[in-house]
Amino acid sequence: MEILVWNARNKKGCTLKQLEKLSGIPKSTINNIENGLTSPTILQLEKLAKALDVRINDLFESDYK
Repeated sequence: MEILVWNARNKKGCTLKQLEKLSGIPKSTINNIENGLTSPTILQLEKLAKALDVRINDLFESDYK
């Protein structure tokens, strides 16, 4: 599964710091998610989707989506 948070964030022109403020998720955690160092929880995906005004499905790619 490919996580697409970076793509969505850049498409919106949002910085890590802005997304941290909007989502309540520390920017270090967002950075780790974007770089594939950690997998996001469903709750984190929901918060990120809400902050970026996208659907949760837009934040990942999977053959089983």
